Amino acid sequence: MKPDNRRQGIMDLLMEAGNATIEDLSARFNVSKMTIHRDLDDLEQAGLLRKVHGGASIQSSAQFESDFRYREKIAAEEKQSLSAAAAALIEPGQIIIIDDGSTAGGIAAHLNNIRPLTVITNNLSVITTLSGVAGIQLIALGGEYSKKFNGFFGIVAEDALKSLRADIAFLSSSAVQGDAAFHQDQEVVQSKRLMIRAARKRYLLVDHLKFGRSALHFLTGLDAFDAVLTGEGVSPNAEQHLAEAGISLKKIGRTV
Repeated sequence: MKPDNRRQGIMDLLMEAGNATIEDLSARFNVSKMTIHRDLDDLEQAGLLRKVHGGASIQSSAQFESDFRYREKIAAEEKQSLSAAAAALIEPGQIIIIDDGSTAGGIAAHLNNIRPLTVITNNLSVITTLSGVAGIQLIALGGEYSKKFNGFFGIVAEDALKSLRADIAFLSSSAVQGDAAFHQDQEVVQSKRLMIRAARKRYLLVDHLKFGRSALHFLTGLDAFDAVLTGEGVSPNAEQHLAEAGISLKKIGRTV
């Protein structure tokens, strides 16, 4: 097997399992452990996985965010409920921003009955879903494509965001600690901050598993959002802390 094919096979396996040991990978691909180490080094250098003791993982950490294909599988039913609830906040004729996140990206599937709309996004899945849809004016942010995040980032995307304004922005984040949101990637953080500045109203969509986690880069305080949308499962302590901080936490079926 060619090295590129083997490394793609490693990534495919991790997409399913989340992690794997050096020993298992060596046996599966019938190569030496040293060869697997070299493969993992190259994949880690590309930002596609993180090496851990005795193996590799694609699961998120404070410094590493998972590939979007893996994230789409986590709390998938909850994310679908959140995206549907977010879509209910949109009115025909509005200009909306949807970020690169897998949760916010799900909103695109609910927009057919809310047209006409203008949608600004750097999310390739949203662009693919809405391109050519009648009644949707689609503004796709340019920039450098990230396979890991399935979106566009960098100076071109940031300059475009600085020149645009919207009624509502829908954002996701990889971690919520206390009354602040965090993310592992600084370019992603910069794009999200500009989306927040560009919109009159802002909503953060995060599944309950994101609470109590932190990441390398501070994104923003939760008070930047008109509300934080999540599902059931947020701890009572976290809910109380947010209530005391004046943060509007909206859970499916009720408002805290």
